[in-house]
Amino acid sequence: QVQLVESGGGSVQAGGSLRLACVGSGRTLSRDDMGWFRQGPGKQREFVAAIRWSGDSTKHADAVKGRFTISRDNAKSTVYLQMNNLRSEDTAVYYCGAGSAHSLAVLSTADYWGQGTQVTVSS
Repeated sequence: QVQLVESGGGSVQAGGSLRLACVGSGRTLSRDDMGWFRQGPGKQREFVAAIRWSGDSTKHADAVKGRFTISRDNAKSTVYLQMNNLRSEDTAVYYCGAGSAHSLAVLSTADYWGQGTQVTVSS
């Protein structure tokens, strides 16, 4: 039973920053890879970033590379997404996900999902 709860979403001006957090609970969560995904208006859910359970390896989508940074603190059961230089096209519901290394690192998806948090970037 893995539960993931996102927070930190909101409305910002283009060029601004937000830091999303995902607090997890449940068995074996600290051994799962973690990631962030998003779904914009009229779009399919897409991969944003992923991080190994150990925190020693990360992957970021080309669309956010250099602007977003994923990190995790296993002691706090929390994964973060620091989002800088936000653009209007970043507007989406952002979802936290967890799962196997194969799911996150190879398939760019997740086995467990949070409820999502809205990020709106105005221009």
